[in-house]
Amino acid sequence: MSSRNGSKVDPTKSFIAGGVAGAIEGVVTYPFEFTKTRLQLLDKSAPGSRNPIVVIYQVSKHQGVRSLYVGCPAFVVGNTVKASVRFFGFDSIKKLLVDKDGKLSGPRGVVAGMGAGVLESLLAVTPSEAIKTAMIDDKRSPAPKYTQAFGSIKVIKELGLRKIYAGFLPATLRQASNQAVRLGAYNSIKVQIQKFYGLKPNEPLDSGKTFMIGALAGIITVYTTMPIDTVKTRMQALNASDKYSSTVNCFMKVYKDEGLKTFWKGSTPRLGRLFFSGGIVFTIYEKMLQVMG
Repeated sequence: MSSRNGSKVDPTKSFIAGGVAGAIEGVVTYPFEFTKTRLQLLDKSAPGSRNPIVVIYQVSKHQGVRSLYVGCPAFVVGNTVKASVRFFGFDSIKKLLVDKDGKLSGPRGVVAGMGAGVLESLLAVTPSEAIKTAMIDDKRSPAPKYTQAFGSIKVIKELGLRKIYAGFLPATLRQASNQAVRLGAYNSIKVQIQKFYGLKPNEPLDSGKTFMIGALAGIITVYTTMPIDTVKTRMQALNASDKYSSTVNCFMKVYKDEGLKTFWKGSTPRLGRLFFSGGIVFTIYEKMLQVMG
């Protein structure tokens, strides 16, 4: 994303820089992701607090702090591949969409982000999110069957590819909208900041400004894409096939039985994760590109 608006970025370097950024961000922010997923899995009749701080406290107290990292290995692997594919895809698609001066307009930035989101959903997000969600859902059981060490392998073996990709449509809708908003917002805000400080398009911003732009892009992404994220999580729950016949059916059933506000359940921990996620990912990504020349 350094030079998203002028100088060209080697997609191979984007792949490497994105992977490093994704791995670090995944480990640092996972407790937010865990809490968000737990809250989204609770239907209206389920007992338990909806306060994310209380959820973290209760899980830590009764199941141990390590339980906040249930599903983390699959998430981090997926996050690493996801970020690599995202930045590789964005920069590859961007090359096809820039104008004759090498600049990427706002609408074209959204299109490039959307394309990157579809690609990362297919190759990384859907399978890793399915494994993570299954393990977190299983942990709510009095006798969980997926251990931390080999849980991911057991989930894949038991569910199979068909169920692993059962949430592909909502996951893809989420990733496409996520990256259209996130990368599009980041690109637009960065251009304005560069103009404000009189910088050229290929001049990098300092880490503080990059972090805040990424964090702001994360905040915008949370509130615009939360309904799709909630449906994605519901569709990847262990008992999803018993409750919902399709993605549209899930949307309709949640809206009818639980109300519109349910789609934003878990938005607080997701906001926490994407605020830091956006700041961390974009900052590390930009620095990695600088290190690689």
